Order: sequence, then C-alpha cells, then structure tokens
Amino acid sequence: MPSTPDIQKLRQLCVELRQTVLRMIAKAGSGHPGGSLSMVELLVGLYWHALRHDSKRPDWPQRDLFFLSKGHGCPILYAVLAFCGYFPKEELMTLRRYPTRLQGHPERGSVPGIEISSGSLGQGLSMANGVALADRLDGRLRRIYCLMGDGEIQEGQVWEAAMTSHHHRLDSVCAIIDANQLQQNGPVKSIQDIEPLADKWRAFGWHAIEIDGHDLKAVLSAYDEAATIQGRPQVIIARTVKGKGVSFMELNPAWHGVAPKPDELDRALKELQQAGIHSS
Repeated sequence: MPSTPDIQKLRQLCVELRQTVLRMIAKAGSGHPGGSLSMVELLVGLYWHALRHDSKRPDWPQRDLFFLSKGHGCPILYAVLAFCGYFPKEELMTLRRYPTRLQGHPERGSVPGIEISSGSLGQGLSMANGVALADRLDGRLRRIYCLMGDGEIQEGQVWEAAMTSHHHRLDSVCAIIDANQLQQNGPVKSIQDIEPLADKWRAFGWHAIEIDGHDLKAVLSAYDEAATIQGRPQVIIARTVKGKGVSFMELNPAWHGVAPKPDELDRALKELQQAGIHSS
C-alpha cells in the first residue's frame, strides 16, 4: 500500500473493476450492479491506500478490518479481494453459481478477506463497535471501517450504534456512507429523507467528512483525515451515483438488482472502456 498512490493507475483500476463486476453479474444472471458500481472508488482508496492488510496473511491479528454492511454490494468487494490476491480472479465468474464460495451476500469463512456475514441491513456498525470494544480490552490498535448505504441508514439500529460509538469514544471506528441517492424502490429522499446527513452525524458526536465519492484524491484525503481524529468516531459521507460509469444504469432504480443482458453488457463495457481512455 504506497503512501502516495498513482492516481491515474487507480483510475484505470476502477474501470477494470467496474467491467469485472458487470461480467460477474451478467454471467450469474443475477446480482446488484447499481450499488456495486457506486462504491468502486471507496474500496479502491481503502484497499490500495488506507487499509493495513496482507492477502498472504488474511488472519494477521494486527490487520485493519473492513465490514461491508450493505451486503448486496458484495460483487465489487469480491472483485477487490481477488485483485488484491486473496483468491484467484478466475473464481469471480462463479458468482452466485452453486456450489460457489461467492454467494449473493458475503459470508464470513467463505473466501479469505470477508470479515462479517451481512445482508440483513443495518447491522454492520454495531459489529464494528463490538470489535472496537474488544480491541480496546485486548490492547490491540487497529482501525475498523464499516460501509453502509444511504437507504440502509434509515434503519434505527444504525443510530443506536452511532450513539454507542460516540459514548465509548471509539475513534478506531470509521463509517463510510455510500450516499448513491437510490434504494431498491426509488429515490432515498422520496422514501425517507435522511438529510442533512453531515449535521446529523455531527449531532451524534461524530467527526463528519463530506466528499465526492468518485474523486479518488478526495477519497484518499478523507481516509487520511479520519485516521488523525482522536476521541471520536469518524464518518465519511461519500456523495456517489448509483450505477456509476454506465449511462443507462446511472441513477436508474431499475438497476438495483438486475443483471445486464448480453447486448447491455457489451454496451456497458464499451462505455467504461471509453471513459478509461479519456481519463488517461
């Protein structure tokens, strides 16, 4: 994990990861493309910069932890783990195809690098608190990152966990909100408006950082800033676009949990390739 990553290389990696995710979901015939595509830069910034981890030692006791609370976004997590060397890339094309290890929601103990089982929304931050409290008792210094969706944080358990984090001054906990504007049935603001997000988290005693979640420089800077905060948990509110990178998927709730057909996959891959060329 270089201290000063090559941003251009990371941008190209984001393109490749998005293409891989779409191929995985198309091959499976099911999956969640929209919410996977929205958090690509967030995971790239984490695994290639902020997170202390070692794919050769996935159970390294001093590793930082990443909890994917919005478990339906696991296609991009699987892709990131494979690209980091946790398991062979070839296995990615077995997504959701029995007897694969790559289920439709992540399961701890399936492939190396999956730290929690998730899928029932709203539980990840509570798990992060539990590990942080245990680490405190054990004298272990590491960070726990928990990524949640903006629709997910309508869950009451999230705010109970947010109070707990602040009460216990869990500065090893960093929440990441993939604020991609949509949930399964439509716009978040129409179903249950959660704004103003930054003000709410600050009112709960958190250090809040608000960024463009597709700006890699901003993502890296946010992780760096969060790591300096003492005595308070941190939250990175990442403003993202559901289906990012594919014109007909962007901000289209129809692509929450639908696999692209062959012609749609071809069109999406070409769009992403062109975007990668223009960003060079």
